[in-house]
Amino acid sequence: MSQPSPAHRPASAPAPAPAHGSQAGPLGPWAKVVCTVPTYNEAENILELAAALLALGNNVEVLVIDDHSPDGTWKLVEDAARREPRLHLLHRTEDRGRGRSGRDGFVRALAMGADAVLEMDADFSHHPKFVPTMLERLETNHPRAGQPHGLVLGSRGVRGGSDADRGALRQAITKLANLYIRVLLGVPVSDCNSGFRAWRAETLRAIQVERTFSPGPAIVQELLYKTARAGIPIGEVPIQFVDRVRGESTLTLRILMQGYTTVLRLRWMALVGKL
Repeated sequence: MSQPSPAHRPASAPAPAPAHGSQAGPLGPWAKVVCTVPTYNEAENILELAAALLALGNNVEVLVIDDHSPDGTWKLVEDAARREPRLHLLHRTEDRGRGRSGRDGFVRALAMGADAVLEMDADFSHHPKFVPTMLERLETNHPRAGQPHGLVLGSRGVRGGSDADRGALRQAITKLANLYIRVLLGVPVSDCNSGFRAWRAETLRAIQVERTFSPGPAIVQELLYKTARAGIPIGEVPIQFVDRVRGESTLTLRILMQGYTTVLRLRWMALVGKL
């Protein structure tokens, strides 16, 4: 059973540590599902999230990729992993950044033998309750391509998805950003900015995820574009995105603008045959 949303917990409530020896059965037909969670200052959220993910199935493992958080996120995970063998830590102290940690997390998940890989935020804006549906879609064929989905997005932009707890201005910015990316890169999805994703391992290998160059959050658009260009079917399932309740976001206007610049770079690289 999924953990309740943090919105229903007092902000001061301690997060439970993952419980050793979960009795849950496997989640879907996958031999190993690795949930990668890049973190920076997520001590208030990470253990609760890890416990909720591990409770989904005994074939689920959690890999936290932490950029040496000053609040000790990595230390909490390191301590909890001694009691829970399905919880893992990749502690990074150099070449830090969202894109670098995402790339290294994917590479480590493949080395761990994952056949399905999830990526999500640590703050419960991406809720674990949507993971089973995303993996179910990953099992199926794309209706038009007639081939298995290689990537499934947790999407705010399809019917049933929402971004309802954000103001009108933030929602308008999100829609304009998606339009900008869809037009410039020609990717056939509704939520180009979704960082809540389920991948087949063979997709990550096909797009050579180890060669990802985006240092920041634009890794989301880079890998999405590379997947679309490779002709790999992409699906979307609706999610309800909510703003974090605990902790502070590290996304700034400067980082956001760098991401949109990276989208231009991606298009240029494709045009000159360097992607």
